[in-house]
Amino acid sequence: MAACRFRKSIAVQLSHVLEMPPENLIKSICAVPVSKKGRSADFQLFVSSVLNVNSNSHSGADIQLHAQKLAKQLKCDTVISEISTGKETVDFTIDRELLTKTVLQQVFEDGPKYGLKSELLSELPKGRVLVDFSSPNIAKKFHVGHLRSTIIGNFIGNLKEALGHHVTRINYLGDWGMQFGLLGAGFQRFGSEEKLKSNPLQHLFEVYTQVNKASEGEESIRNQAQDFFRKLEAHEEEAMSLWRHFRDISIEEYTKMYKRLGVRFDEHSGESFYHEKSQEVLKLLDTKGLLRKTKEGKGVVCLSEKEDPVLVMRSDGTSLYLTRDLAAAIDRMDKYNPDAMIYVTDKSQASHFQQVFQILKLLGYEWTERCQHMPFGKIQGMKTRKGEVVFLEDVLDEACSMVLGKSASTKVIKEVDNRLETAERIGLAALIIQDFKGHLSSDYQFSWDRVLQSQGDTGVFLQYTHARLYSLEEQYGAVDKVTHINAACLQDPQAISLIQHLLRYDEILYHSSQDLQPKHIVNYLLKLSHLAGAAHKKLLVRDSLPELAEARLCLFQAARSVLASGMKLLGIIPVNKM
Repeated sequence: MAACRFRKSIAVQLSHVLEMPPENLIKSICAVPVSKKGRSADFQLFVSSVLNVNSNSHSGADIQLHAQKLAKQLKCDTVISEISTGKETVDFTIDRELLTKTVLQQVFEDGPKYGLKSELLSELPKGRVLVDFSSPNIAKKFHVGHLRSTIIGNFIGNLKEALGHHVTRINYLGDWGMQFGLLGAGFQRFGSEEKLKSNPLQHLFEVYTQVNKASEGEESIRNQAQDFFRKLEAHEEEAMSLWRHFRDISIEEYTKMYKRLGVRFDEHSGESFYHEKSQEVLKLLDTKGLLRKTKEGKGVVCLSEKEDPVLVMRSDGTSLYLTRDLAAAIDRMDKYNPDAMIYVTDKSQASHFQQVFQILKLLGYEWTERCQHMPFGKIQGMKTRKGEVVFLEDVLDEACSMVLGKSASTKVIKEVDNRLETAERIGLAALIIQDFKGHLSSDYQFSWDRVLQSQGDTGVFLQYTHARLYSLEEQYGAVDKVTHINAACLQDPQAISLIQHLLRYDEILYHSSQDLQPKHIVNYLLKLSHLAGAAHKKLLVRDSLPELAEARLCLFQAARSVLASGMKLLGIIPVNKM
């Protein structure tokens, strides 16, 4: 890895002065973010990170003196062309031609693996990771509320796989519980097989809405719903047959939606898998003296004296959502033995997972430490031209139609073979980037105007940049080798800024690996696109001398390669034409 080679060279020299092993210094040497101010160093060492005593005991002035003293003890060599000091840092500038040649060579050699081979990442422990995400409720249309869980879970799966983990993606369907008693009773009264065939999830949604409303005024319907769910719990064939029918057609419809989103799963499980095993959990809780009965016959677990007891069993002995989550966690650990089990749900479920993990600990499961809840905030203000958006299908259709509308008015996507597929990919990129720009736990305000801008920091802008850079390769031919490229042809400020930015990619991936936040990669790719755009304007390929044209093509191809790799990690399929 290019950055690693330079970090090692700097670390070796620092180690002689600081009398520290070079490997202990590597993570303290960071690539310098590209600045609008122009020329800057390539790497910097934050001096406070290597002081022998607690840096809190040093003032800024003390640290600055340490930096100046350290800089004077270091020497330039064939790799380092300049050593200077910044604010409490020692800054290192790499020989410009060596920097250019090394970075481009590494991008071309590693391809999609560029950045991932860095020792910052290669030394991280690898293992088995289970990601539980999306989790829509069957017999309901895919609600927009599940969009975030789906794309965030997909990103985490992509990132973990890229880092070398063995990832299992699980879609834990909401396919059990009293709502199916209500739906079953409702279908028997209001359902139509004909409507179920023509538009299955829409019809089930209508039936559920109808029966839910009717149950508010009719106790007989509520009794029928409870009776139907009891039959499900008892595995009576007529009730189970109808439930299986609902489940099968739901998964079939969801699969179409996941295909549009570019999301895949290794396993479709669900609460129904665990309604029997949840009874085993209740027995285990009872055996360990953790299960207590209320006067009404409900089962509860006391987590602490300060907290209210947690309900784990209804008075009729049937399980709850929480009980089934306990059973699922135990089963998955037995089946997969993952090193990490990540649940991707909105932040309103934080207390639920806290309770799940606390009860697992009380049951004596040491592996509970491997369980992690990845919370996210809510999308606010998402509407189509028809009004409030409820279903994800409407959102994707709206994004696609708006991209097609804009392309028609601006003569974009005119020559693309599959205009609909391209528009869908651009629309999805717009939704993903809007979602991933901030911290995942934050709520955010959705805006169609902002999301589909081609010049701002949007997914459309990323797709446009990728297509623009790809068109250069199509027009002038892709560069095969870097070895014969003349690095002296790439010393313009725009070229150096782009090279410096490519140098930082492994650090960006490292940051995302630590907190599983996609915003690091998003902000990096947006900056990459702006830098590539600025370079594209100044560093012309057309009518340039062959040696200069080839060097510039090589630079733009490297930028496009890293842009494509980052987009794919985020769950975006890059388009080659717009």
